[in-house]
Amino acid sequence: MVIFGFMLNYALRVNFTIAIVAMTKALVSVATGGDSSNTTDVLNTTLATTVSSTTELSVIDESEKFEWDARQQNLMLGSFFWGYVLTELPGGRLAEVIGGRRVFGYSMLWASLLTLLTPLAANTHYIAVVILRAVLGFFLGASWPAIHPLTAVWIPPMDRSKFIANMMASSLGAAITMPICGFLIATIGWQSVFYFTGGLGLLWSIIWFLVVFETPSAHPRISPEERNEIESAINAAGKKKKPSYVPWKSILSSAPVWAIILTHGASVFGFFTVVNQLPTYMKNILHFNIKENGLLSSLPYFGKYAMAVISSYLADYLRKSGKLSTTATRKIFTAFAVMTPGFLMIIQVYMGDNRSWAVGIFTLSLFLNGAVTAGYLGNGLDIAPNFSGTIFGMANTLSSFGGFVSAYMVGILTIDDPYSYAQWQIVFWILAVIYITGSSAYVIMGTGELQAWNNPPEKDDASRETEEGVPLNERLPQQNK
Repeated sequence: MVIFGFMLNYALRVNFTIAIVAMTKALVSVATGGDSSNTTDVLNTTLATTVSSTTELSVIDESEKFEWDARQQNLMLGSFFWGYVLTELPGGRLAEVIGGRRVFGYSMLWASLLTLLTPLAANTHYIAVVILRAVLGFFLGASWPAIHPLTAVWIPPMDRSKFIANMMASSLGAAITMPICGFLIATIGWQSVFYFTGGLGLLWSIIWFLVVFETPSAHPRISPEERNEIESAINAAGKKKKPSYVPWKSILSSAPVWAIILTHGASVFGFFTVVNQLPTYMKNILHFNIKENGLLSSLPYFGKYAMAVISSYLADYLRKSGKLSTTATRKIFTAFAVMTPGFLMIIQVYMGDNRSWAVGIFTLSLFLNGAVTAGYLGNGLDIAPNFSGTIFGMANTLSSFGGFVSAYMVGILTIDDPYSYAQWQIVFWILAVIYITGSSAYVIMGTGELQAWNNPPEKDDASRETEEGVPLNERLPQQNK
């Protein structure tokens, strides 16, 4: 359910950025290989080339298109992030308090319903779309950090890397959503994109609430043996209490927390820059045609998910077998996933004008970056499972600005001459520095050890044991009395 959930999560996020290519008259020239200067948002170009690799936009009835100018289009595209950044941190904390099942499930449910209303909003006014997309971002922003608290009560510590890898199914979802939406646009119309993705999201939400439960103790169909095994493993790892407050001072002054935040910010900034700018670079510098561009632009998505799964299984094996400590495992895989792409960007500075080298380096850097699931991405669960949602929310709030900053950075550097390889070399140098600096911060400050502030002393001295914190075999004697 989590794998499909994150695939649909990204589908609900990118469906509009794909469909807008077919919804507006102003973007047709971009999709058919014309001048892309009529829009300042690189993401439009990225998705225009992807859609055009699977459909001829000229078959779409002009009467079904809107005369939105570049400012209106970018306003609608950017409004998603207005709501998205607002709920990252609150969503993580809310999941710690009421449970990840409800936060993730209701976030997807409401986002799916809003998606179904998108065609109506588009036909009403572009401002209606701006508001709808902002609210949709508000709900989806809470979904990502909600998975960590759910993981903390359901997944034994030595299996968490594998489970966290499921979050990278979002990359798989993006790779699959693009061609599917392109096919739907070509055969049925752009409205079908929202009905299809929204309908699937709604169906998923219903099934989620039927089969997923907050804790093992709340699950009506779990066997006593499995429940006891999960609860005992989690109890042994130190998750014994659910604190009634957040020790903000300890969290904000924690070097391991800042190691996660800084590395996450660097990694996501690099990912946004490479993925969002890749089609533009391929078109302007490498001179790939549109259909080649769309196909090659999808390769990093598949590669990143494959590496996420492979590295996470390896990391959990190394930890479980005792070959490496949790701290060593997290640092090695973080350096591999974030520092290595930094060195690859240095190679790109000198070899990036060669088609084969450029495509190979871009694809390899995103492929290796998938290993973050075995590195820092689940590290909040190691150091503070009680506050893993809060920590991830903090990290993702910062990294959410990466898309804005990277697009602005590339725009400023290439505005005078978008066909200049020398200007793109500056972009690659900046990426190299950010990748290497961010990963170095984690190698220096990161740890896999449980932090003392994970179980802060209660202010009222009351003992507040949680159900997931007390294994079943410790409760049965009391229940049999």
